Amino acid sequence: MEPTAEIDLRGRPSGEHRDRLFEALGTADAGDDVAVVADRDLDPHLVRYQIERGRALDWTYADPDAEPRELRVTVGDPLEGARGTVDVRDLKPQRRHGVLLETFDELGADEGFVLVNDHDPKPLYHELESMHGDVVEWEYASRGEGEWRVEVVKIEASEADDEGVVTRYDVREIPKAERHPTIHHRYGMIPEGETMELVAPHEPQPLRREFRQQYGDSFTWAVVESEPGRCRVRITKDASVDDDASTTDESADADGVSAAPADDESIDVIEELDVRDLPPAQRHERIFDAYDALDAGTGFVLVNDHDPKPLYHQFDAEAGPAFRWEYRARDPGAFRVLIGRAETAADGAADEEPSTPF
Repeated sequence: MEPTAEIDLRGRPSGEHRDRLFEALGTADAGDDVAVVADRDLDPHLVRYQIERGRALDWTYADPDAEPRELRVTVGDPLEGARGTVDVRDLKPQRRHGVLLETFDELGADEGFVLVNDHDPKPLYHELESMHGDVVEWEYASRGEGEWRVEVVKIEASEADDEGVVTRYDVREIPKAERHPTIHHRYGMIPEGETMELVAPHEPQPLRREFRQQYGDSFTWAVVESEPGRCRVRITKDASVDDDASTTDESADADGVSAAPADDESIDVIEELDVRDLPPAQRHERIFDAYDALDAGTGFVLVNDHDPKPLYHQFDAEAGPAFRWEYRARDPGAFRVLIGRAETAADGAADEEPSTPF
């Protein structure tokens, strides 16, 4: 169906984006589509429109990561007191946190939105709390099956504490079991050359060893403040990744979780599943379907464009003791993981979280 209106925002000052977008959407009727081309993601403006105008919007990007950004916005009915929605499942994972941080930054007191994601977005909660303080209200509306819905509200006005960094985590406020997965998950998404900051009770040497094991010499680690009970560490992602980092100690994952070697269990690799060309919203469903189709003793090699660590935790919680996970390569843009169903459950507790202190 042809759009009701078309807007091209490329090359225009960022201050004009919101005004032109609001003008076009304001003249549209419920059910009308507006085609937009821009040189940046527009989700914060679209959430702002829903808050200020009280009209529901639904939008989809033509490609998860292509430039320029092309999207189709459908105008819905009046919200009548409900929260506006932002569905990030059609964004490349590396873009999602940036979009959502900017969206939250622009909220006023008691303003919010409903976040829709294809996996549990709990790392975002920790990130918002670390950067804005105790002003985040976070309530799950639904969980699982490729659609997690969370109502996110800023209960007091605030500004992000992000000077000199792209993100910050105060790990003292994150449950111990969630710390390392949260940090690795977010680090994998920050752009090359950017810096994340950690605030910890002391310098997190176990985490530094994990970074060295997984990323080699492709990061810079700097302690910028150290006093009793508080240490600030800045981790900068270098512009290139050491090829050796992708093959160091493949028997352990990013949290130090050792998987039983697949070869020792005679897991037969029956296919390679490359999900990089699939929209992010379709990836988890496709991967779980492939796992469900496995016979005992078989597996497949997953190829993804970033570390699929959140997927590991979902499998670990849902798939049972026969589940196997083994990194084969951690190359930029091409992470390879053997996912298999063993003949029998492994002895012991190989896939439990390690008890190493932070």
